[in-house]
Amino acid sequence: MRSLLFVPADGGSKLEKAMASGTDAVIIDLEDSITPERKSFARSATLEFLRQASATKQRPRLLVRINGLDTGMTDADLEAVVPGRPDAIVFPKAEGAPSVVHLDAKLTAREALAGLPEGQIKILAQAVETAAGLFAAGSFRGASARLIGLTWGPEDLSSELGATANRDPQGELTEPYRLARSVCLFSAAAAKLPAIETVYVDFRNSEGLRRDTEAARRDGFVGRLAIHPAQVPVINEVFTPTAAEIEKAKAIVAAFAAQPGAGAVGIDGKMYDRPHLVRAQALLTSLK
Repeated sequence: MRSLLFVPADGGSKLEKAMASGTDAVIIDLEDSITPERKSFARSATLEFLRQASATKQRPRLLVRINGLDTGMTDADLEAVVPGRPDAIVFPKAEGAPSVVHLDAKLTAREALAGLPEGQIKILAQAVETAAGLFAAGSFRGASARLIGLTWGPEDLSSELGATANRDPQGELTEPYRLARSVCLFSAAAAKLPAIETVYVDFRNSEGLRRDTEAARRDGFVGRLAIHPAQVPVINEVFTPTAAEIEKAKAIVAAFAAQPGAGAVGIDGKMYDRPHLVRAQALLTSLK
């Protein structure tokens, strides 16, 4: 998934616009964007939307962000939305493997009640949104077959730290949040999962979004969370391999295939070793 667009569960027409935005995934949000008095209505609206949208043949993936385990609202969220068969649950403030195992068990029970195959609903974990989550982030490997990726969030983390901002006047992440971003990236790699970059909150700043997203792809993220439909085309473009990148990857794979015992190969005057081959193979696999 290149782009994952958040929409409030009680957003009405915004949900329909999100479906037509070109995003790879729509995240129906029951957490931060829904006030406590609107939670019940938002759950009902989510189930109705899931039932309608899931029947569409060509559609983005449908994810639901629930309320975290420490809120006391997780069970009510799952009871409401699992019958709608979302593709995945976005798990906020996930704090390492034990929290994922906990959510996995809850999903297993709810799938059984809804008559769904065990493991059908996946989990995208927001793994570094708290200080505890940062220290537990290295434990996700093997936690659950449901895990499809890790992401992170500087907004909740900065609130917990008591910070006045998480970006400097130039729009760059400050040191604590650069660390959190890196931990997410390393944790995903250690768990052999895709890393999804967090939101870019200045949604009218398309140049800043592009620059920040290009840096995310450069560093190893494979997709990005979005908060506005206008961000989707930029995110999709940045995370879509160019024709030149595809041809280069094919050339690297072909060169190693022609010299299977080689540790490095030369192409157009440049040397490429086995890590380049691994990256080239991963890029070509992502296109299938």
